[in-house]
Amino acid sequence: MSTFSIFLVLITIVCFLLIVVIMVQNPKGGGLSSTISGTQMLGGVQKTTDFLDKSTWTLATILIALILLSSLSFTGSLSDTDSKLIEKTDAPATNAPVAPAQQTPAPAAPAAK
Repeated sequence: MSTFSIFLVLITIVCFLLIVVIMVQNPKGGGLSSTISGTQMLGGVQKTTDFLDKSTWTLATILIALILLSSLSFTGSLSDTDSKLIEKTDAPATNAPVAPAQQTPAPAAPAAK
């Protein structure tokens, strides 16, 4: 397994965890929790929000670091000079001259008597 493949798996896991953490959070606008003011009085709710907020920033930082480190793991086999899309040719393509079409002689006129 190459280094890039390892980074790719780690990036995928961090992305999945980041999606889960973001989906669990309450929106900042309050949503349904703003109508129920008693839930904010519980001690554990505020700590959970802080934990989710810190974990979001931590996972985002880890994701950026993994992406930057994965760019360093390229072997350089697909650099700009060795592009598969742009193939190098040794000599420019030359068009072969087209041979002129053979002209057939006009039919002879019938002899006059």
